[in-house]
Amino acid sequence: MTERTVAQAVETLISADHVLVGPAGTRIADGAVLVNGSEIVAVGPRAELASGVSSATTHKDFPGCTVLPGLIDAHVHLAFDASADPVTAVRELDDETLLAGMADRARQLLDNGVTTVRDLGDRDGLAVRLRDAIADGHYPGPRIVAATTPLTVPGGHCWFLGGEVHGEQEIRAKVRENAARGAEVIKVMATGGGLTKGGAQTWESQFTAEELRMVVTEAHALGLPVAAHAHGSTGIADSVAAGVDTIEHCTWMAESGFEVLEDVVAEIAAKGIAVCTGASPNWRKFAERFGEDRAAEIFGRVRWMAEQGVRLIAGTDAGVPNAVFDNFAGSLDFYRFLGFPGEQILNMATLDAAEALRLGEHTGRLAPGYRADLVVVGGDPIEDLDAVRDVRLVLAAGRPHVPSGAISN
Repeated sequence: MTERTVAQAVETLISADHVLVGPAGTRIADGAVLVNGSEIVAVGPRAELASGVSSATTHKDFPGCTVLPGLIDAHVHLAFDASADPVTAVRELDDETLLAGMADRARQLLDNGVTTVRDLGDRDGLAVRLRDAIADGHYPGPRIVAATTPLTVPGGHCWFLGGEVHGEQEIRAKVRENAARGAEVIKVMATGGGLTKGGAQTWESQFTAEELRMVVTEAHALGLPVAAHAHGSTGIADSVAAGVDTIEHCTWMAESGFEVLEDVVAEIAAKGIAVCTGASPNWRKFAERFGEDRAAEIFGRVRWMAEQGVRLIAGTDAGVPNAVFDNFAGSLDFYRFLGFPGEQILNMATLDAAEALRLGEHTGRLAPGYRADLVVVGGDPIEDLDAVRDVRLVLAAGRPHVPSGAISN
């Protein structure tokens, strides 16, 4: 989406002990980022950039800190409130009340250094309304890549959001309707899910392989990528064959246990399809609920997919029960638990996610001409990922935001 308004064109030089340019391993010691309005003008050594700016330039120095690209949460549901029963709230609240709650949740994400989110399912195009209101400066918040209403079968997963379709004509019509509403990605519920009672089982396919191809063909004709919610092995395989752009969850469930299809994993890697596991900040509770053995099987499979060359991107599934909006770092902890190095984890939440969301030429790294999306954190997040919890300053499209309780400099 083209920015509808831009930050006031004030030149600011932001400096810190480290600047992680992107990929995360590329760093500048004693570095700085020069921002003008909503755009990054220059990135380099502090002394070099400071000597070339005018006397009118504002200087913000953060000793003991690191500047890195703004974080990206590739899977959220702003319409859900992360309560034990988010479905009831969505079904009962009027649009204006629900929109106000969504705006507050967007601000929480921004407080956590998240400057871009992909909203993968809302009601009545409210995420598009919020997206545009944030872009116009009416609310503080991240850039929103909105899917609007996810496609599902009658009575299927998240049917209450209004995306029920049956047959080719309705499938194609709903994709076009979402595009007309301003969708930037099409979401399809390839399998069932635990949030919807009485619908398909989580592992169970909702669409045929041919129907998924219809979704992809129609969306790609409109220039839109497709994100497939897919837990079941058959649904994952059909989504890959259909040519979707990202797979959400990808847990390889079967009617009885799990069934990893190694040839499909190889195809996911070969096609460059990104996988967003949607690791909730509450992921530790999964092991407590389902048992350590089952949790170890699922968790280990994530690392194994990465070892096979599958590109993983960070996402929290924020909004579903206990997946809160104010603990993005808690979701990243999941990958640290699996043994991923800090550099790789940060790439999943910046550069890799930006590319998967088709924003790689605009955000995800710190470079001249890129959107001024950045976060300043205390410490060095590559050496200690907990530094991501200490957010001092956030710039989203150049608009400065200081989280409540942040240490001032």
